[in-house]
Amino acid sequence: MKGIEHRMLNVNGINMHISALAALGYRAVAPDLRGYGDTGCPAAAESYTCLHVVGDIIALLDSLEAHDKVRAFVALTVPFSPRRPKMKPVERMRAIFGEEYYMCRFQKPGEIEAEIAKYGTGEVLKKILTDRKPGPPRLPKENPFGIPPNASPPLPSWISEDDLKYYANKFEHKGFTGGLNYYRALDLNWELTAPWTGARVNVPVKFIVGDQDMVYTTLV
Repeated sequence: MKGIEHRMLNVNGINMHISALAALGYRAVAPDLRGYGDTGCPAAAESYTCLHVVGDIIALLDSLEAHDKVRAFVALTVPFSPRRPKMKPVERMRAIFGEEYYMCRFQKPGEIEAEIAKYGTGEVLKKILTDRKPGPPRLPKENPFGIPPNASPPLPSWISEDDLKYYANKFEHKGFTGGLNYYRALDLNWELTAPWTGARVNVPVKFIVGDQDMVYTTLV
C-alpha cells in the first residue's frame, strides 16, 4: 500500500448495483484498483502484480473491519485459470492469437497510450463500449481501434453521454498507463505465483460471462 492513495467517491455506472445490494441488506464496496480513478498511479509495471492487488484489497478490508474476508468468490468474464508452468502467459497468447492480440499489443510501454492520444480518449472508450465484434480482440498497427474517420458510433442504452464524459475525464486526468500496467505485469505474475502451481479455489465460486464475450465464444 506504500505510495498508493485511495479515496472514497461516487462512481457513475456502479451506483445502481450498489443501491440494489444495499437494499438487500448487504454492505457493498466498489473500490478502484491502483492506477484507476482517483487512486495513486505508480509508473512501473512491477507495482501492478497480483500480489499488490491482493495486498491492496486485504488492507481495504482490514480498514473496514471485515473479518470474514473470502467467504465466496465471483468472477466476471475472466475465469480462474490453472498456472501453466512451461510457458509464460504473453508467450502463450502470442502463439495462439498472434502479435496483434490486444494483450500482446499492450506490452510495450507508451505504444498504445500514444495511439489512444491520437484518436482521443472519448472516441476510444466509446469504441470499446460499443464494439460487438466476436472473437479475440485484435489491435492492428493501422487504426488499432477501428474508429471510423467521419462517424462516431451511437452509445448503447445502458450508458449516457454524461457517463462517458465522466470516465473520459478520469482517464484524461490519470492516463491509461496504470490500467495497461496490469497486462504488462502478466509474465511477472507468472513468475511470482510459481509456489501456487496446481492451486485451486477452495471457496464457493460464481462465474458470470456474456454470451458474446470471447471467453464464452472462443475459449469455452
